[in-house]
Amino acid sequence: MSFTTLITPAEAAPHRTDPDWLFVDCRFVLGQPGRGRTAYEESHIAGAVYADLDTDLSGPVVPGRTGRHPLPDEEVFEEVAGLLGIGPETQVVAYDERSGAMAAARLWWLLRWAGHDEVAVLDGGLDGWRAVGLPLASGVEERPPTVFTGRYRESMTVNADALDGKVLVDCRTSDRYRGENETVDPVAGHIPGAVSLPFTDNVAPVGTFLPPEELQERFAGVTEPVFYCGSGVTAAHNVLAYAHAGLGTAGLYPGSWSEWITDPDRPVELG
Repeated sequence: MSFTTLITPAEAAPHRTDPDWLFVDCRFVLGQPGRGRTAYEESHIAGAVYADLDTDLSGPVVPGRTGRHPLPDEEVFEEVAGLLGIGPETQVVAYDERSGAMAAARLWWLLRWAGHDEVAVLDGGLDGWRAVGLPLASGVEERPPTVFTGRYRESMTVNADALDGKVLVDCRTSDRYRGENETVDPVAGHIPGAVSLPFTDNVAPVGTFLPPEELQERFAGVTEPVFYCGSGVTAAHNVLAYAHAGLGTAGLYPGSWSEWITDPDRPVELG
C-alpha cells in the first residue's frame, strides 16, 4: 500500500527502518535561512534526511523575472532527489514542525510534478510524532544516493500568461490578499478575480489536517482551480488538501504573487 497525500505518525512509525521508505525533514523559517537545518541537527525523526527549501527545493532567484522560490530546474531536482535517496520505489514521508507549516507540501508537490506518486506529508508533523513518543535522533543522517528520473507532469503548472479565465485561488493570509499588512513583497494586493482561501485554514485546531469531508466543504464551488500564494510554496499546501479531499489534482501558478508583480503592466486588485 502506498500513501499519496497524508500519513499519520501511527501509520508511518512501523516503516521507520524500512529501506524502501524515506523520511525527509523539510523544516524552514522564512527570513531565517539555516534555522530549519539547525533544528533538524538538534532533533529529528530518527533516520530522516534534511531538505532545504531555499537550496534543495527551489531554483535560483532572478531579480525582476522570477518569484522568491522559483521551481528548480528539472535535472537539478532529479539530482537532489537522488542525493536524498529517493528511488523509483521509495515511499517518501515529508514533514514540517506541524501540519500548518509549508515546506513539506512543497516537496510533496515537486515529487508529484516529477511523476513520483509515492509521497505523503506527515499529518501533525514533528509535533504529532513527538506527542506519541516516537523515536528521535540528532546530528546529520544520510541515505545511499540513488538515480532519480523524473516524468514531469507539465499540466500541473500554469504560467502567468495562461491565468486568464482560470479559477484563481489566493492561498496567503486574508490580510495579505486584501493588500493589508504586506511585509514580504514590495507590492500589496492580489491577482484580479482571485478568491481567498488561506492555506492555514486546511488545519484543525488540534494541529492535523481537516478530514476529507470538511475539506470538500471548504473547497465547495471551486472547480479546476489554480492555486497561488506569495512564492508558490504555501499554495502547494492547498493543492495537497484539495487532493486529500478527493477532488483531484489542482493547478499551481509556481511564480505566484512575487513573480506576478515583477511586471508593472500586470493588474493588481485590493480589498
